[in-house]
Amino acid sequence: MQTLADGLFLLAFLATLALTFVPLFPATFVLAAGGVLHQALLGFTELGAGEWVVFLLLLVLALVADNLALALGARRFGARRAGIWGAVLGALVGTIFLGPLGMLLGPFAGAVLFELASGRSGDAALRAGVGGALGLFLGIFLRLLLHAAAGAYFYSRIS
Repeated sequence: MQTLADGLFLLAFLATLALTFVPLFPATFVLAAGGVLHQALLGFTELGAGEWVVFLLLLVLALVADNLALALGARRFGARRAGIWGAVLGALVGTIFLGPLGMLLGPFAGAVLFELASGRSGDAALRAGVGGALGLFLGIFLRLLLHAAAGAYFYSRIS
């Protein structure tokens, strides 16, 4: 049972790292579910309360960092709420239809289009697009680092 539980956690960990790059996908919860499943299969005997706190704290930080980076990046460049939503939706739509290229262009295009639709000037919309895209990429990078740290921490405690 130990080998099965470890294998399932490792699969969830690797899936989380890959899914981190998919906008709006709750990859953090995949890693959390992998940890809970691992422990459930083994009767919750391998990790103590303190180790769970560290693991879950890293996961919460991943969620907070991702959202905070997007908002701060967009705000720093003058984006309004429309630009922030445009960056997020642009990343999602771009990734679905254009794959990795859409992941790069979608946040910028979405922020610019939503800012223009909300009545902003072309220059302001372009600045917001840059900020929204940079914030989204920074959030993904931070989330990737925190997912890697959480998964590595959990794995180091179970192996």
